[in-house]
Amino acid sequence: MNRPLDHLVIGAATLEQGAAWCEASFGVAPGPGGKHALMGTHNRLLALSSPDFPRSYLEIIAIDPEAPAPARRRWFDLDDAALQAALARGPRLIHWVARCDDLAAECAASAAAGLDRGEILAAERATPHGLLRWRIAVRADGRRPAGGTQPTLIEWGDMHPADHLPPSPLRLAAFDAAAVVAQIDSPHGRIHLEGLLA
Repeated sequence: MNRPLDHLVIGAATLEQGAAWCEASFGVAPGPGGKHALMGTHNRLLALSSPDFPRSYLEIIAIDPEAPAPARRRWFDLDDAALQAALARGPRLIHWVARCDDLAAECAASAAAGLDRGEILAAERATPHGLLRWRIAVRADGRRPAGGTQPTLIEWGDMHPADHLPPSPLRLAAFDAAAVVAQIDSPHGRIHLEGLLA
């Protein structure tokens, strides 16, 4: 099944720290994102599209201190004490998300192969261009699939975040899914990001 990389996930203790890290690392400030009421998180985004990785982007995500705690564990292990301790030392690449056209079929195939991708959740957030809607597979315990070596799967609605992201000088040059390692070309040169796996 076709699972192109959708976006890289940078975890941060606070969104402000994540934005500062992004500007210091790449020489580019991230653009606006939004709030995820379902998970009590918020984000900022930056386009990464390149010929090999079209419509890809960087997501900087953190727990939203102004949001009520969700009724479930947050996605991407953000409630995990060990990950929170690591992010307290600085933002890190923690995961990647792959897009698919039929999330239910993908999750069923994964389950048949012994991989629990979790429950399919419907999520949305407001944007200046309208409501962004998607479906995403999230485990009940909030864990990244296979300790982060497998992507979280997402199925977008009518609109994709990359459709309205402002132009960016960043380009995703290479991505090793097995090791979760990304190479990003930036005004500061080629930046190597190594994933923090569970």
